Amino acid sequence: MEKKIKKYKKVYIEITNRCNLKCSFCPQGVRTPKFMTIDEFRYILDEIKPYSDYIYLHVKGEPLLHPKIVDFLDIAEEKKIKVNITTNGTLIDKVGEKIVDKKAFRQVNFSLHSFDGDIDKIDEDDYLKKILDFTKKSLFLENTYISLRLWNFHEGNKNKNQMEGNRKIIEKIEKYFDLDYKIEDKLIPGHGLKIKNRLYLNTDLEFKWPELYDEYENEDGFCYGLRTQIGVLVDGTVIPCCLDGEGVINLGNILEIPFKEIIEGKRATAIYDGFSNKKAVEELCKKCTFKEKF
Repeated sequence: MEKKIKKYKKVYIEITNRCNLKCSFCPQGVRTPKFMTIDEFRYILDEIKPYSDYIYLHVKGEPLLHPKIVDFLDIAEEKKIKVNITTNGTLIDKVGEKIVDKKAFRQVNFSLHSFDGDIDKIDEDDYLKKILDFTKKSLFLENTYISLRLWNFHEGNKNKNQMEGNRKIIEKIEKYFDLDYKIEDKLIPGHGLKIKNRLYLNTDLEFKWPELYDEYENEDGFCYGLRTQIGVLVDGTVIPCCLDGEGVINLGNILEIPFKEIIEGKRATAIYDGFSNKKAVEELCKKCTFKEKF
């Protein structure tokens, strides 16, 4: 009997590791800045197509910076792969009209907490209006889901300035969509809230990217990396999850080695088997707190 092909719910593809902001929650990497080429993107989609119907243009970098983003969406449509984009939203007024009606475009996640990334260059009202204008048009077309993200909450909501900033953003969302209720009355930090059809507000605690030099270390825990998700960095490096932003756990390069061989390789298998026993085998995984959530 032929072995059943493993399916991933999410395949993260980093089409660029360049970004136009410097957010405090996102470590500045040491990798060489790069844009993925059309040929590389097409090849990667062919490699991962048997394993997933969904890609996420995200790891590090700002995907809307890529000059070929429209072509990438057309290629994904050609391959019958749905695309999810995570963006800081600062370029949506320049790119939005070109991508809003693309059939492959399934969901866009706006990281509203990125507003703090370069506050001197961003007008808050203008920033939010452009995002909400795009959201309104997208909802009218009923083609795409929109997630407005505030992933900057703190334990016990102790950061008063941050909470006040979030409150202002939430009030602007209420006013823009003329909601007949207060979002804060229904919002539970760490959970999502459906605002209207296809529109969600998702909140979470501010997270920390795992790094090898962190003092924290714990091998106990579980992760969905290599189970429901996997990632490909802009240079083709395959990583087990979206939190390995520097490619520390290099499983192999998809531009040089067949994807099938990479996910069935010794290192990938060891990671998978380790978490099957609730143990992290990679040093970076031992430094990651996300494995304690599951």
